[in-house]
Amino acid sequence: MDLKQKRVLVTGACGTVGRELVRQLLEQQQAGELIALDNNESELFFLEQQFSEYTQTSFFIADIRDRDRLSDKMKGIDWVFHTAAFKHVLQCERSPFEAVQTNILGVQNIIYAAIENNVERVIFTSSDKAVNPTNVMGTSKLMGERLITAANSSLRGERPVFASTRFGNVLGSRGSVIPIFRDQIRHGGPVTLTDPEMTRFIMSIEEAVRLVIDSGNMCRGGEVFVTKMPAIRIQDLAEVMVDNLAPIYGREAKDIEIKNVGHQPGEKLYEELLNQEETRRSWELTRYFVVFPAFREIYRDIDFEYPELASKEVTSAYHSGTETPLSKTQLAAFLEKNKLLKPE
Repeated sequence: MDLKQKRVLVTGACGTVGRELVRQLLEQQQAGELIALDNNESELFFLEQQFSEYTQTSFFIADIRDRDRLSDKMKGIDWVFHTAAFKHVLQCERSPFEAVQTNILGVQNIIYAAIENNVERVIFTSSDKAVNPTNVMGTSKLMGERLITAANSSLRGERPVFASTRFGNVLGSRGSVIPIFRDQIRHGGPVTLTDPEMTRFIMSIEEAVRLVIDSGNMCRGGEVFVTKMPAIRIQDLAEVMVDNLAPIYGREAKDIEIKNVGHQPGEKLYEELLNQEETRRSWELTRYFVVFPAFREIYRDIDFEYPELASKEVTSAYHSGTETPLSKTQLAAFLEKNKLLKPE
């Protein structure tokens, strides 16, 4: 779908995903108009300076807890990409109701504002941690997905169309392990692992955002799009980063210890993007799985059709522990391609 004639709004514009969304929407999609919202005043100022040449863009301080502010900024908007959220597991555990107010009530405010303004499409960016959640952050993200799915059931017209997109670790983002390992290597180690057998899905920020935009093009209403991603062993990631970054920081790779420190509370050995229960209501596309509502009979009757349909049967859960991980050579090539083997 051509976004050149569309007016687009991005929440959480100063976050890793939000910032890249702004960049791609302006530089690659050439959106007709873009409204960027965030509650981080300083970062919003710097973001506006970065994209000052784009006259069709406006940057506003706003909090997704403020429904009236959201409704005001959605006037005339066609597409909404909702990326604003609390994402750090430990902080959400310490302040669970803050996570509820932002990650759950904030999503509901987005829904209200979109319906009030007859927005065309709303895409919610979810997380692997929403699958079989073991912590507050994951639980709040799962509830966000369910609110987005349920929003389609109360509509009396054809819009807005609401959908979610779920992906795993975006390497290099603020919440990823890359900056942590890099800093540990710079200081001479040790590089800390919680379990040498731990696996994760990975993708670059550019690819993650490109697939978020694709979800907006494909969605019919109420689905969760699960992005297919390569898997890695975290032990391999640590070793590849030590081998490549230690010389840059004037150190010998053999002198940097990789230390196992044990599991952290709420941490999984592998990462799940699609659980076994969801397979019964999922289709497989070339680059995605599509998860349909669990209680489909209570929602609107929607004609779900997608390009690049691979199968209407999904038999296995999709988690990093059962996928063949990248070799260390492949992983190094991935990191090099995405400029992650360089000092900050």
